[in-house]
Amino acid sequence: MTQITTLEQLRELYRTLHPLAVAKEIQHIDQHSRTFIENSRLFFLASTNQDGLLDISPRGGEAGFVKVLDNKTLAFPDSPGNNRLDTLTNLITNPKVGLLFMVANIEDVVRVKGTASIHVDDDIRALCLDGKTRPKLVVKVTVDALFFHCPKALMKSKIWCSESYINREFLPSLVTIIQDQQVEKEQRGGD
Repeated sequence: MTQITTLEQLRELYRTLHPLAVAKEIQHIDQHSRTFIENSRLFFLASTNQDGLLDISPRGGEAGFVKVLDNKTLAFPDSPGNNRLDTLTNLITNPKVGLLFMVANIEDVVRVKGTASIHVDDDIRALCLDGKTRPKLVVKVTVDALFFHCPKALMKSKIWCSESYINREFLPSLVTIIQDQQVEKEQRGGD
């Protein structure tokens, strides 16, 4: 199997980049991305841990749970979870993040690259409620780059088509999955 190891080898496989594909990346939040983000109920947050391993975490809430503070800054509450604090720990050691915003039944997505910071000020916590609850902390992201991403992947996946929905019967509950994984881990002598 031949491995691609240079940018030149990679570029040889693809057509020249269309000028609009290059130009669509902006360094601020414009009116259209603001509207999209304010209507998003789900986004994925990518971060990197101190060992350089990538992590991605879903974040959700009612439309508007992510606040657009100005044309360079987003903020969102940290919702209670399993208390692993993987993403928050990552942000302490490496604040560079990627965000992928989705809106149900719309195949476009908004991609954001930025720098995150963690805040506990009363005013920002009061602004970024988690439902009706004041969160323990708020994550702010300064936008370095932003663009609307081509809808091709969501179109191909048919993720918003009810005909593609799957009954969960093929997969046990999350509790059962974790229990089975722990049994397997013990049988292997730990991971």
